[in-house]
Amino acid sequence: MKYISTRGQAPALNFEEVLLTGLASDGGLYVPETLPTFSEAEIAAMAGMNYAQLAQKIITPFVDDCIPEADLKAILEETYAEFRHEAVAPMVQIDSNQWVLELFHGPTLAFKDFALQLLGRLLDYVLERKHQKVVIMGATSGDTGSAAIEGCKRCKNIDIFILHPHERVSDVQRKQMTTVVGDNIHNLAVQGNFDDCQAMVKASFNDRSFLPSDRSLVAVNSINWARIMAQIVYYFYAAVALGAPARKVAFSVPTGNFGDIFAGYLAHKMGLPVERLIIATNRNDVLHRIMTSGSYGRQPLEHSLSPSMDITVSSNFERLLFDLYQRDGAAIAQLMSDFDNGDIHFSEDAMGAARELFSSQCVSDEETCAQMAATWDRCEYMLDPHSAIGVKAALEAGVPASVPVVTLATAHPAKFPGAVAEAGLGEEPTLPHHLRDLFDRPERCEVLPNELGSVQAFMADNLNA
Repeated sequence: MKYISTRGQAPALNFEEVLLTGLASDGGLYVPETLPTFSEAEIAAMAGMNYAQLAQKIITPFVDDCIPEADLKAILEETYAEFRHEAVAPMVQIDSNQWVLELFHGPTLAFKDFALQLLGRLLDYVLERKHQKVVIMGATSGDTGSAAIEGCKRCKNIDIFILHPHERVSDVQRKQMTTVVGDNIHNLAVQGNFDDCQAMVKASFNDRSFLPSDRSLVAVNSINWARIMAQIVYYFYAAVALGAPARKVAFSVPTGNFGDIFAGYLAHKMGLPVERLIIATNRNDVLHRIMTSGSYGRQPLEHSLSPSMDITVSSNFERLLFDLYQRDGAAIAQLMSDFDNGDIHFSEDAMGAARELFSSQCVSDEETCAQMAATWDRCEYMLDPHSAIGVKAALEAGVPASVPVVTLATAHPAKFPGAVAEAGLGEEPTLPHHLRDLFDRPERCEVLPNELGSVQAFMADNLNA
């Protein structure tokens, strides 16, 4: 399988190459040239598979001949053995047609573990075979950083630099990053917001000259195709458990950067019967504004109770736009160039196509707390603030009563005790056993100014792999 850029000018790559690339050389994002599809009979047969087996079924066509079947099987089994629940991604019913897909049973209690535990192992496998060392650079609004560090900490061929906005992530999120010890692990607290961190990552991928010539730069943010690929699996897993392919399923996805819900779109394109994909946003409602107005513009970032979604530039939406504009790379390149200079507006045809599958909801902090409290009162189920936004959006979306709606629960509530307290649940969430001593562990972190040069200089001076 080959991968092509959304902007049409970069060379096509195979899986191994795209794994080690991140942003395309033309500034675009890589997507598969063609998608594998599964018949109704093939989807029905998935009902007998455990999570690792299903992952191999879904992922094998994307990897193609870059990783032998037996090696991929071992990588996947090792990845999902790290999860604390035998089902890996269990579901909980909270209403007659409302379900919560728990994606927080990995090592760092967030959905990012599904992709980043796998990504770390894939990188380790490929780099060991190639006798190559790389630099990983990523920006996090909370969960990506800890999952990336946890997934890559064992990799001796990697230096990993994670940027997070200083004092703008929860205490649990910060400690999960800064307490992992290793000479190749570097936590950088940037005196800015997440968008500033993400902009530094993009700028660094566009000009990598600050690194030695023998060190390539690899992405762990969802610009890396392997992240999206891994997330497709749990859409199939949940839908099959609820009766697919004989029954359609809708999904409500808390999202800011559009990566997680784009995986659901790909699952739909691959044959999964998806009734609707509900984009659930917080007060930073860039995606809701796109869906309702067809306009894409930057607004000041507002800090919320759901910090992992405090994003104003949605990087992965470009991947959907590529399909909405009939895979016209030149058109996407022009749109993104125009976006660098101000607001842009999408065509009626493009937005009409998007609205056939997607709808959106914007949920305030007050509504988030109210939903956390309501769900707790009704069934004593504790939601984290991001998942609560998903549940609220699911309830407001108007999906037919005959269609089950699955909300992706993206994080464990213990990661956000302040939000749980503000919601007035009357009970404090507790960290799982393996993290009970988290606040007793020593931290290591560098606070840097919001300056690209300072960040790049620190990286160049601290390569230890």
